[in-house]
Amino acid sequence: MKNYDTLLNDLAPRKFGKLGIIWTISLILISIVGIIAYIQELIEGQIVTNMRDYALWGIYISNFVFFVATSFVGSVTVAVLRLTHQGWRTPIVRIAEIITLASIIMAGITIMIDMGRPDRMLNLFLHARLQSPITWDVIIIPTSVAISFLLLYFPLLPDFAILKKHFNEKSPFLSKIYGKLSLNWTGSKAQKKIQTNSIKIIALMLIPIGLILQTVDAWLFSTTYRIGWDSTNMGAYFISGAFVAGVGALITVVFILRKAYKLENYITLFHFDKLGKFLSLACFIYIYFNINEYLMPAFTAKKGEMTHLDVLFTGDYSYLFWVVIFGGLVIPAILLLFKNFRKPLPMFILGLAVVVGSWWKRYLIVTPTLLHPFLPIQGVPESWHHYFPSLHEWLVTAGTLAMSLLIITILVRYVPIIPIQRTADEKELLENEKSTKS
Repeated sequence: MKNYDTLLNDLAPRKFGKLGIIWTISLILISIVGIIAYIQELIEGQIVTNMRDYALWGIYISNFVFFVATSFVGSVTVAVLRLTHQGWRTPIVRIAEIITLASIIMAGITIMIDMGRPDRMLNLFLHARLQSPITWDVIIIPTSVAISFLLLYFPLLPDFAILKKHFNEKSPFLSKIYGKLSLNWTGSKAQKKIQTNSIKIIALMLIPIGLILQTVDAWLFSTTYRIGWDSTNMGAYFISGAFVAGVGALITVVFILRKAYKLENYITLFHFDKLGKFLSLACFIYIYFNINEYLMPAFTAKKGEMTHLDVLFTGDYSYLFWVVIFGGLVIPAILLLFKNFRKPLPMFILGLAVVVGSWWKRYLIVTPTLLHPFLPIQGVPESWHHYFPSLHEWLVTAGTLAMSLLIITILVRYVPIIPIQRTADEKELLENEKSTKS
């Protein structure tokens, strides 16, 4: 009983300390600044941005693609781990699901921000064209939000029932909320069977939905027939990149939560070792598709494609390109092959480098291509030949990133980030095994 009480005190949601409060207030303020900047953009028009006829997508679509990619970790990755019954997943799977839900929600909001006239969004449904990948994107993103929410919510039912009792005296209001969320969970065999089957069905649904989401996102680019995007490699290229971004984000968040909540007994060096190997594998796979995307065309490219590649390899974007490729991909992949770099602190640094690199990688996918259309840029202001986000764009983008972190922060405050019931069951099984052996 004492062990169970200790586990419950360790894993039950708790109030933030001073740093947690400062963190939350900072995210709220950044989000408000982003909202104000977007409202001003709605009033004055997109003239406040640096997007023009050529760079018509810019940072907003880069940010959208990043959110979609990051959501991959809690969809396909978690679904596969659940279906294959990988025991080591328990302490990290819910964190991955929280990241996914926050990311896919913000992906939907970001694509609306990119619309110059969000009031016309209803037209995407009223005048949808099935031959357009944009229509598929409009369908798949809400579907992914719903399925991701269910995959997070259904496994929480036993924990909500536990928290209802835990907070009965400490906070009657919270106890009542958890009681409603638990859907009268009693832990009966019938309930467990329904829950297990439901989670299995949701996980099975999420794998194709996650793959379709990444592929449709890639097709949005490749079907435009533009230099730099006109590639049959784009679908696999986006999926492999999503693995890298998602696992990098998971490692970064796991490290912070482990340190903040003192979860060293639950999220161990073993888990970091597993995640490190996983990230290294994901990086090497993505490197392979980068070779397909950049190196092979360099040998066979036509004039227009060579112009695009020259801009990336030796031109205006070369410094950023090589820093992203080596700093956010190649170096982490190699270092993670060594066990000393698969420990918490090195993993956090490498994971953060991968996440930052992944964001800028999406920027490089979008911007250089838009600045090299089929027709030469002529008869337009010199500023149209170049693009770098305006202050408004940065504020709005920072606001969306802060909102995603705020969603994660709120969920972490009220949802047990490590499954309580499952952890207790596993520890009981472990103790039974030890007593049987002795």
